[in-house]
Amino acid sequence: MPTELEGLAALVTGGASGIGAAIAARLQNLGAVVSVLDLQASNLPDGQHGFACDVTDDAGVRSAVRAAAEQCNGLDLLINNAGIGAAGTVEDNDDDEWHRVWDVNVVGMVRVSRAALPYLRRSPSAAVVNTCSVAATVGLPERALYSASKGGVMALTQAMAADHLREGIRVNAVLPGTADTPWVARLLEAAPDPDAERAALAARQPHGRLVTAREVADAVAYLASPRSGSTTGTTLTVDGGLSALRLRPQGT
Repeated sequence: MPTELEGLAALVTGGASGIGAAIAARLQNLGAVVSVLDLQASNLPDGQHGFACDVTDDAGVRSAVRAAAEQCNGLDLLINNAGIGAAGTVEDNDDDEWHRVWDVNVVGMVRVSRAALPYLRRSPSAAVVNTCSVAATVGLPERALYSASKGGVMALTQAMAADHLREGIRVNAVLPGTADTPWVARLLEAAPDPDAERAALAARQPHGRLVTAREVADAVAYLASPRSGSTTGTTLTVDGGLSALRLRPQGT
């Protein structure tokens, strides 16, 4: 039986590890032909096409997107997932770091989207899904730079949705909570007490654990799928209730 995304070509940035790899695997499982853009795009699962790409390099982005579209005879789905983290208050990162993170997390999405739009316009099932974060909507301690960049992603998503709706291109975003990813693992390793820090991050989310990459991938797959054809300009939050729920402490 044909699967949900059968015959569609998907491009996933930052798709070689973490949430991106889970997204690429889920889309492939649903029948899409998947291309991955990443700094290191080798050793991918069978059937995925890898293209080395730095999203801060406009010429490189255009070349990689063109190669992916030629490999897959077009482009239907774009998952803008590539991003980097940053810790600290507004005092803790200098101007160079602010420019670096914004160049990847926000302008990187602009570059890839700009290169992909000519191909998406030709698709009858075009969709863009941007990986945002609950950091865009809630105040998390020591995440000033990261939160600001993800706020930019959220605003960009809504603006793109308005700009391209009448071209037949849907644009949405997924907002993960604290997820069990390699970046979070590195943060935990650097903490004075990694076990205590992991427990604190898990407890911050009302369902009591870290979000899994697969859960985020499932949300992305829904937003990318033609079955969500009336969903655009919206955000789907996958955070265990962090942004919406205010539970009483257990035992009270």
